Amino acid sequence: QLVESGGGLVQAGGSLRLSCAASGRTFSSYFVGWFRPAPGKEREFVSACSRSGTSTYYADSVKGRFSISRDNAKNTVYLQMNSLKPEDTAVYYCAAKPTNSYGVWRRENEYNYWGQGTQVTVSS
Repeated sequence: QLVESGGGLVQAGGSLRLSCAASGRTFSSYFVGWFRPAPGKEREFVSACSRSGTSTYYADSVKGRFSISRDNAKNTVYLQMNSLKPEDTAVYYCAAKPTNSYGVWRRENEYNYWGQGTQVTVSS
């Protein structure tokens, strides 16, 4: 089970930190990503990190502004969002993929578990 938190209303240029808390003992074996809806398309990839957190990945639209990290001891992944823009407004979903291999997964249908989402609203 994945539970997101940390969303809210912020002015453009502000910051938020999202958290994704997971239950279970095998969290360190999960590749974790963040997604948000895209109009008329499947959910848009935002960011992801490897099982250890040493490798991180970002969509071009958030690169340099967002930072993903994880604390496997706390079964939690974080998404630090800085310099927020109105176009970042969306429900943000955390997703997890159990894996024993090294790779990058950027499509929503590649993930097995999803949270309920947390709303982020950026006002201009």
